[in-house]
Amino acid sequence: MTIEALPSTSRHAASFTLGNKLFRVVWQVAWLLLARFTPPPLHGWRRAVLRLFGARIGRGTRIYASCRIWHPGNLVVGNGVLIGPNVRCYNQGRITIGDDAVISQDASLCASTHDVADPLFPLRLRPIEIGAHAWVAAEAFVGPGVKVGEGAVLGARGVAMRHLAAWTYFTGNPAMPLRPRQRKADAPTPPPRTPESPAAE
Repeated sequence: MTIEALPSTSRHAASFTLGNKLFRVVWQVAWLLLARFTPPPLHGWRRAVLRLFGARIGRGTRIYASCRIWHPGNLVVGNGVLIGPNVRCYNQGRITIGDDAVISQDASLCASTHDVADPLFPLRLRPIEIGAHAWVAAEAFVGPGVKVGEGAVLGARGVAMRHLAAWTYFTGNPAMPLRPRQRKADAPTPPPRTPESPAAE
């Protein structure tokens, strides 16, 4: 399902169709009744509810009941992803999350903005992409149109308004690179021990 914002004719004009609004009312009621108060282990049930409303959710993904998803049809999630408690997916634009990524508690993903250069302040949809193996830490914010590279880390309460390079730690507001993140496969392995090697103390 592709969601498009309506063209602005005035500052008070609706940004989305009536059908879109009615769908979201039904969705919010359904999540409240079917998923919002389910115990944490019932990730499979919550995946099923999201898929029923149009989300594309991979295998083994864990989505907590307290997260808030604006429109499930605009959510694409890979395998083995974790979307933690109280995460806000404000996905007026599409949000795509790659395999084995982690979105920690209270983080926010915002895939839309307004054109401040236009006097009518029209809504602009700006999709977000979170790469595989990336981590958006607790209370961090990923802004409209941002691509978080594969394996990138956005530290707690960090604010990303520009693309984040792959396999790099970022922190702060605005997020700045701190140091490279070593891939597990690239980590140095200790030399094999021999009978003559002294034991580590």
